[in-house]
Amino acid sequence: MENKPNKRQRIGIKTIVPGVVMSVVVSALAVLAERVELQLTGGAWVEALVLAILIGAVGRLFLRRPDVFEPGIAFTAKYFLEVAIVLLGASVSAAAIAGMGWMLIGAIAAVVGVALIASYGIGRGLGLPKRVALLVACGNSICGNSAIAATAPVIRADAEEVASSIAFTAVLGMVTVLLLPVLVPLLGLSATGYGVMAGMTVYAVPQVLAATAPVSALSIQIGTFVKLVRVLMLGPVIFLLSLVAGRAMGGRLVVHRLVPWFILGFLAMLAARSLGFIDAGLAEAMGLAATVLTILSMAALGLGIDLRRVMRAGPRVTAAVVLSLAVLVVASYVMVLLLNLATA
Repeated sequence: MENKPNKRQRIGIKTIVPGVVMSVVVSALAVLAERVELQLTGGAWVEALVLAILIGAVGRLFLRRPDVFEPGIAFTAKYFLEVAIVLLGASVSAAAIAGMGWMLIGAIAAVVGVALIASYGIGRGLGLPKRVALLVACGNSICGNSAIAATAPVIRADAEEVASSIAFTAVLGMVTVLLLPVLVPLLGLSATGYGVMAGMTVYAVPQVLAATAPVSALSIQIGTFVKLVRVLMLGPVIFLLSLVAGRAMGGRLVVHRLVPWFILGFLAMLAARSLGFIDAGLAEAMGLAATVLTILSMAALGLGIDLRRVMRAGPRVTAAVVLSLAVLVVASYVMVLLLNLATA
């Protein structure tokens, strides 16, 4: 009786190995490319985190049997990232976050609400079906594909609607990561202000790390915190949607899924560091481990982007996502100005 579970476990490990190995290879190439960049230009203009996404996305085009790599890619993108986020909590400055207080959290909630309403209105104005417009609005305003996946069963969206909503988000998120640092000199943003903007506008947590790493460690800390608070908005939004849909948290919607374990882990690590249970040396080691795991997850994220599928996304969905993101960027900048965080 004991051999059967072990056999399943071995099969599971064998299934994920190709994708994990491919993610490691892409990560190694990204790190190597960053070092070459340093030698040639004297600076890392494009960080390994971003290079991992780019190399992964292009590399996927040349995979003859991408289905063989999918389980491992999904495993690396999800679990390596979640562990990295937990470890990152030990390097976050609680003092810097506490300095902004409840005003910041309230502002995040307000911007998410405005972005939801505006994005839904843009989608409907462009002629998108109600469910697709709602999926795009939730994905744009909260946390990209994760919000779309969480919203879909609540509003009973079908696979085609989900696919059309997700298709362009992946590439647009990558483009945002590449272009967002340009706003620092253009708008004269401080490290704190830029961290807030990155946390508010970038879709996924690993992309926040990639967007803030070229600026400063403080931007990483603030951006990650803002992004996690933004992710927490998914709970109330899903709850309200479930009520509107007449489900009232019933069916497949489970309460514990509204607050992912890694967010609780991040907050626990932040508290442990603030209380002195984690010293500076250990925090530095945990931060290094988080960086390595994040690069691996970014490589997997890139490998998971099917550029061919993205190119088939409908023009209306594409326009809705782009315009919705533009609204979110403007609203986030206004938020930074009102909180007096724009300049150092």
